[in-house]
Amino acid sequence: MEEITAYINQIPIKRNFVENLPYNSKLKSRARALRKAGNYSEVVFWQQVHKNKFHSIDFDRQRIIGNFIVDFYIKTLGLIVEIDGESHNDKEEYDDMREEYFKSLGLKIFKTTNLRVLHDLDNVMKELENFIIEHFSIK
Repeated sequence: MEEITAYINQIPIKRNFVENLPYNSKLKSRARALRKAGNYSEVVFWQQVHKNKFHSIDFDRQRIIGNFIVDFYIKTLGLIVEIDGESHNDKEEYDDMREEYFKSLGLKIFKTTNLRVLHDLDNVMKELENFIIEHFSIK
């Protein structure tokens, strides 16, 4: 029997916890600094999801996975949420390698952009709902 972790629009969402994720403790202070610095679009997104505001789903901010720090992570789903800004320009090869690494660990990735979060937040949140339903609903 699959464990239900949340409901989105009355649709049960199954737990997909990925165990034993690699963790580079040397990145701990960097992750803390990124949380403190607060990229504006990430802060806007965080206001929508922290304290279980988004369908009672718990989000972590600036989570270390292996040798990388992801913007947001949902442990119960094994889902990374990335908000790409200008720092990702001209880094397609690096981003592709990073994504393949996460996928090899069994993680899913939802990506959006800074501009979309700042100017189209309602639709971004709806797309995140739909992504979670598509990948984690009990069928």
